[in-house]
Amino acid sequence: MTSLDEFVTAIESQDEPDSNLSDCLKSLWWSQKGDWERAHGIAQDEGSQEGDWIHAYLHRVEGDLGNAAYWYNRASRPVKRNESLQEEWNELVMHFLTEVA
Repeated sequence: MTSLDEFVTAIESQDEPDSNLSDCLKSLWWSQKGDWERAHGIAQDEGSQEGDWIHAYLHRVEGDLGNAAYWYNRASRPVKRNESLQEEWNELVMHFLTEVA
């Protein structure tokens, strides 16, 4: 899987993420699938600054902006204020897809 479109198609057509995906992409997969709890658990357990970035995004999804700001800081990322959730999700997916390629 190398493109955003392929990733979205997989989410729409499969019940489980591909086992070869990184934990970061699995978290984003579950987030888009509507399973916030599962996505959050994976991001929280990932244990890296990149996992912290997803963790921040997920707290934005939840509406907990104070907690999101904490996780953006841990991830050494700017707090997202003006970007839509979908734009950030796309940015995250593209980041992790290109990191693997």
